[in-house]
Amino acid sequence: MSFNILLKTSERGIFLKELVRNASKKTGGSTQNTNCKVKPKHRGWKVQDGHFVQAGHMLATQRTTRFHPGLNVGLGVNGTLFAMEAGKVVVTCEKFDPNWDHTWVQRMYKGRYDQTIYKKYYNVIPEPQHQRFKLIDEV
Repeated sequence: MSFNILLKTSERGIFLKELVRNASKKTGGSTQNTNCKVKPKHRGWKVQDGHFVQAGHMLATQRTTRFHPGLNVGLGVNGTLFAMEAGKVVVTCEKFDPNWDHTWVQRMYKGRYDQTIYKKYYNVIPEPQHQRFKLIDEV
């Protein structure tokens, strides 16, 4: 931006004053990967096989269904497996028999039709109830 200002002085002549406004900030060059502080997601097993958990405890976090819910285990919206009852965690590897007529199964397991497919299942075995009941009334 440039301004021209004409100044008149006493009979000596006309002076020309020019004001030039320079940029207040330097132009920033592009930088690549300066702030690579992406927080890790810590996905995977949270509880190992044989451990005792309470109801609602998180068993595994996953992005895709790597682990599947078994007995007394729920599957969250984001793929998190959680215990629905208190008990002992048992991880099993079981045979999976998909419906080969389904188009999604054909696409996911293409070329594995004659192979045996195994999946990992999380199970929570509840501890047995105590047998110390009081008899209140006979029928």
